[in-house]
Amino acid sequence: MTFTHAVTDTSGAPKYPFGPVVKLDLNPRYLELGRTEPVSRVTMPYGGVAWLITGYHEIREFLADPRFSSRAATEPDTARVTPLPLRPGNLLSMDPPDHGKIRKIVAHAFRPRIVSQLSERMHELVAEQLDAMEEAGPPGDLVQRLAIPLPVRMIVELFGVPYEARAEFRKYSDVFVATSAHTKEEINEARDGLEEFLRKLIRIRRDSLSDDLVSVLIQALDAGHMTEVEAVRTGIGILMAGHETSLSMISNITYLLLAQRDLYTQVYENRSLLDPAIEEMLRIVPLRSTGSFPRRAAEDVEIGGVLIRKGDTVIFQRAAGDRDERVFEDPEDIRFDRKHNPHLGFGHGMHFCLGASLARAEMKTAVSGLLDRYPDLRLIGTPDDVPWKPGLIARAPESLLVQW
Repeated sequence: MTFTHAVTDTSGAPKYPFGPVVKLDLNPRYLELGRTEPVSRVTMPYGGVAWLITGYHEIREFLADPRFSSRAATEPDTARVTPLPLRPGNLLSMDPPDHGKIRKIVAHAFRPRIVSQLSERMHELVAEQLDAMEEAGPPGDLVQRLAIPLPVRMIVELFGVPYEARAEFRKYSDVFVATSAHTKEEINEARDGLEEFLRKLIRIRRDSLSDDLVSVLIQALDAGHMTEVEAVRTGIGILMAGHETSLSMISNITYLLLAQRDLYTQVYENRSLLDPAIEEMLRIVPLRSTGSFPRRAAEDVEIGGVLIRKGDTVIFQRAAGDRDERVFEDPEDIRFDRKHNPHLGFGHGMHFCLGASLARAEMKTAVSGLLDRYPDLRLIGTPDDVPWKPGLIARAPESLLVQW
């Protein structure tokens, strides 16, 4: 194999991230790199230099290539944006064959019948939450009334977590997802707290198994198909992705619809646009404040004509790939009539999001609930007045005050 552009000099690698995170803005440097240098070098806050991938085709190629190891990226010298690397034993930090084995086990909890049952509960919960918001009267906070309770309740039911225990895992999860909002020691303490939370839940639930995810983990443990570390850390990974990501996306989608009010009007007047609108917002919202979780090359690999050496760390910025003009017509425009939208919002390859169908249902149900009730739903103040959570992996408004 001939490598067309081997890069060895790292002395000029720019510092990453490129600047402060501002609302849902994507730093223009990403798009510039996507056009001119879709595989480039950056200096990370922790661990040194990494490759940053910003082109759509190059991201897909990277995500589908098993020569990039998630397990190797748990090593402490891995270049990264978070104070601590992922711990091994989590689905996100596994490689084949372990990844395929564990994914097959936990996929049992995401089968269509379970998701359908949860979808029915979503409609009930959204109605309850909006009833309560109306009873309290404006202003209402869509983050507290809708974006948080919906995915938290769904992940509680998916796991079989006692609902009264939700505050305990929320206390840890808010710290777990920090990039700069908390110290390394605080993040480590939150990780330990979440692991103990899952261990305790497994002990409690051993005598009351059902269809939920904790029961699936217990059965796999008892059959010798998983270790306790794998069960606990896989559970944490799904717990975090299942509620933190969804609540952030629901917050971001409702913000976007109301900050650009004509978008809300479009979907209100034409409900057939709802599904494509959800997909378009999955494409356009740069959910992560920085690039992806890192992986490391297990051998020399070429991506986009660039030689990535064995041991090198690689991250990608999904939102840049999803604005690649080689793939998406008018990529900076939000178009609910977009016919071709192969976005990477749920990933690609073996780490494609297990809960994609559940997350889509949550987003659709939340927006539908608003559209069914509020033709005149509006932000209180201007979009610039909306406060944003600082220093976390996922972007999201702190609150979203509305009137109707």
